[in-house]
Amino acid sequence: MADPWGFLRTARRTTPRRPVDLRLRDWREVYEPLPEPALREQAGRCMDCGVPFCHAECPLGNLIPEWNDLVHRERWREASERLHATNNFPEFTGVLCPAPCEESCVLAINADPVSIKQVELQIVDHAWAEGWVRPLPPPRRTGRSVAVIGSGPAGLAAAQQLTRAGHDVVVCERSDRIGGLLRYGIPAFKMEKRRLDRRLAQMLAEGTAFRAGVEVGVDVHADRLRAESDAVVLACGATAPRELPVPGRHLAGVHLAMDYLTWADRVQEGDLAVSPISAEGKDVVIIGGGDTGTDCLGTAHRQAARSVAHVDIRPRPPERRTPEMPWPTYPAVLRTSPAHEEGGARLFSVDTVEFHGDADGGLRAVTLVEGFRDETKRFHPAGATTEVPAQLALIALGFTGAEQGDLVAQLEVGIDARGNVVRDEDFMSTAEGVFVAGDMGRGQSLIVWAIAEGRAAAAAVDAYLTGRDLLPRPIRPDRVPIA
Repeated sequence: MADPWGFLRTARRTTPRRPVDLRLRDWREVYEPLPEPALREQAGRCMDCGVPFCHAECPLGNLIPEWNDLVHRERWREASERLHATNNFPEFTGVLCPAPCEESCVLAINADPVSIKQVELQIVDHAWAEGWVRPLPPPRRTGRSVAVIGSGPAGLAAAQQLTRAGHDVVVCERSDRIGGLLRYGIPAFKMEKRRLDRRLAQMLAEGTAFRAGVEVGVDVHADRLRAESDAVVLACGATAPRELPVPGRHLAGVHLAMDYLTWADRVQEGDLAVSPISAEGKDVVIIGGGDTGTDCLGTAHRQAARSVAHVDIRPRPPERRTPEMPWPTYPAVLRTSPAHEEGGARLFSVDTVEFHGDADGGLRAVTLVEGFRDETKRFHPAGATTEVPAQLALIALGFTGAEQGDLVAQLEVGIDARGNVVRDEDFMSTAEGVFVAGDMGRGQSLIVWAIAEGRAAAAAVDAYLTGRDLLPRPIRPDRVPIA
């Protein structure tokens, strides 16, 4: 144990956030690092439990008690080694994961949990600063080739593992830049793109090849890719959006959230000066209370929206666990993000009824109705109806599964009832030699699950190609996600 008295003597310290009036002027990350002495104290709160539930609830199987102890003892390089032993991209999870590990910390039974996520992030940032994160090219090549389709966290994790195992890996991405939702979808104030770019540079140095602007199924027929590869990994995500079929959906000013976020990211990449879908000077309604809706909220603030209403069909969650949310499960409690601190109205138990247009065909207002959800989660209007002014409405209702376009048709892979690509316990689809990792096979989930699935699918591909048991396999497809 790092400090036998740490969990009794040291209180949890909240991760510092940049002042609201300052962070709204730029797109830099919201959170700031803790001073090292304070971080070591936070790591010293770890109890080194006999049964580390944090470790068990992490899909990656992160060795959390071990690197907490090493940080407390100022053994940073060893902490980085233990962290990277289970996670290819700890800086991604360190800023984007909702940290189910913290909710399952034993301290969380009756106190504040260990600041696991912050310790993780500062370990990897320290490692980068010291030059310890270096390319790890394979000592020898197998002569086998693998095509990875999709460059989000699942595809990148699979590609890095397979490259390090000695295979010739090419990653195909239909967008003009590599990164998937990490590039276009996650706002820079949540994760600056420098974190992604330096990992891609590491992967290039290891031997992974990237092909941006190539849509398999359109630019390249899937049959050709299969003929040129010994195995294929599908990691295209669950990108089919959930629509909102209400009157007025066709109006100019009503957009899908991912279209809005993608354009905002392109502005930050320098592709254009102003987004074609901007909240500047507008009344904005965001429909959907999840992470994507919150990302839209923070983006609208930085674009100087006149007002923002964030609408959630779900009832307002409780502040703390209830008997229906026993430890160590991930509780559905009220969570206030930095974007909510920055302003806007937050509305619960509200459904969207209609979009109203003006004489020019643009959005003028949105009609909302109060109500409740029954045990089947069906919404029943039972309260006041309100017409809210809006010139921009963003639909952030999540995703319904994998896009079923030319790629899926050409590969002839099976699709299940939830819209996901079918795979067996070894991550192989119904097509021989075609594997599936991440949201494309699991459905919409967390980044930590995507990386874990990428690593596990890579292990299955390596075993398929060589018959060896070389790479770690943290999970199997039948494990239920926490989301």
